[in-house]
Amino acid sequence: MKRLDDFRLHFGNKELVPIIIGGMGVDISTAELALEAARLGGIGHISDAMVQDVSDRRFDTSFVKEKTKLYKHNIDNSDKSIVQFDLGRLAEATKLHVGETMQAKRGDGMIFINCMEKLTMNGPRETLQVRLNSALDAGIDGITLSAGLHLGSFALMADHPRFRDAKLGIIVSSVRALQLFLRKTARLNRLPDFVVIEGPLAGGHLGFGMDWAQYDLATIVAEVAQFLKTEQLAIPLIAAGGIFTGGDAVSFMENGAAAIQVATRFTVANECGLPSKVKQEYFRASEEDILVNTISPTGYPMRMLKSTPAIGSGIRPNCEAYGYLLDGSGNCAYINAYNAQIAIHPDGKNISVQDKTCLCTHMRNYNCWTCGSTTYRLKDTTRRLADGSYQELSAEHIFRDYQFSIGQNILLPEAP
Repeated sequence: MKRLDDFRLHFGNKELVPIIIGGMGVDISTAELALEAARLGGIGHISDAMVQDVSDRRFDTSFVKEKTKLYKHNIDNSDKSIVQFDLGRLAEATKLHVGETMQAKRGDGMIFINCMEKLTMNGPRETLQVRLNSALDAGIDGITLSAGLHLGSFALMADHPRFRDAKLGIIVSSVRALQLFLRKTARLNRLPDFVVIEGPLAGGHLGFGMDWAQYDLATIVAEVAQFLKTEQLAIPLIAAGGIFTGGDAVSFMENGAAAIQVATRFTVANECGLPSKVKQEYFRASEEDILVNTISPTGYPMRMLKSTPAIGSGIRPNCEAYGYLLDGSGNCAYINAYNAQIAIHPDGKNISVQDKTCLCTHMRNYNCWTCGSTTYRLKDTTRRLADGSYQELSAEHIFRDYQFSIGQNILLPEAP
C-alpha cells in the first residue's frame, strides 16, 4: 500500500513533498505554520488578507491606527466611498510580512502567499496590483490566486522582473473557470505553474453556489486533467477540499494529482493563529455543527461552525479601520444590511443582522469560525485530556502523518 511520501511534486528540477498547507486568513495560516511546511520539504502559505493588521500584530507597526485616524471623521457616515488605502503603506505592510517570513525560511520547501481577488479594498485593480507586486518584491516563492476568476491578475504582474520566475497558480472549482483564466492570459505567453482544484468540502469561502453538494472533487479533478491532456498542457494539478488522511491523499495522487492542499487539520496546530479557545471549539464540533451559509459580503457561500459569534452580530461597520471588502464604489453588502436594521431600530440597540456579517472585523477578532467539512473529525486525531479539553498538535506531527500514514490510519500524538 502506497504512502504520500512515495510521490513528489516537481517544479522543474525541484522536488517537493506533495503537501501544501492552504492559505487561511486572517493570519490563521501564520508565518510560523508556513515556515514549518517549508522546513519539512513541502509548501506553506501565508495570506495577505488584512495584511496591514497582520503587520501591526507581527511588527508593532501602526498601519490600522493611522488609517483609522485619517478617516475618523467618517465613522458615523454610512457612505464609505472616501475610505481608501494608501498604496505606499499597503506595499510597505506586504513587504514586511512577506520579507520577514522569507528571511526566516529554512529547509528545501517553499512558501507561497494566498491572494484573494475579492479583497477589493475600494480600489480593486490598484490594491491588487500593489499586493501582488510587493509580494514578488519581497522574495515570495510563489503566489496562489484565490477567491475570484483573476482574469486580469497575471497582467498586473507582467512587467515585474520575477513574473516568469516565481511560481504562479490559481484556485478554480471547474473546468470552465480554468478555461476562462487561460483564455484571458493567453496573450502574455505565461501559463500558470500549478492549478489548485478546490472541491465543495473545503473550508471558508466556496467556489460553488448553494448547490455545492451536487459536486465532487474527484470528478472535477478528472475533468480538469482531461481538459489539460486534450490541450496538451503539462500543468500540475493540486487537489484540495476534504482530504483528511494520507490514504485520501494517495487516492488523488494515483488519479492524476501532483500534490494535495490541506488546511482543516492544521487549524488545531500549535503554530496556527487561532486562539486556543477557538481550537477547542473545532475539536468539540459535531457534524451537525457545520453549515454553509450566505452571510459573507463577498457573495460566495461560506462554511463555518453554526456557533460562530459572527452569525447574527449587529456590530457597526468598521471600514475606517479595515474596509477590505469595500468594492470599487465604497460599498459592502454588510453595510447595506446593517443600515436596513438601523432604519428599523434608530437607537442602534439590540441590532441583529442575520443575512450578512462584518467579515473584516469578525475575521480580525477570530470570531468567524470558518471550517472545512471534516472539522468534526479533528477530535479523532488527538487525545482528550483529563480536564476535558483536547491536546493541540504540532504542525510537524500533522504533516508527517499525512506524509507517512497508510490508508485511513491516523497517528495520535504522544500523551503529554
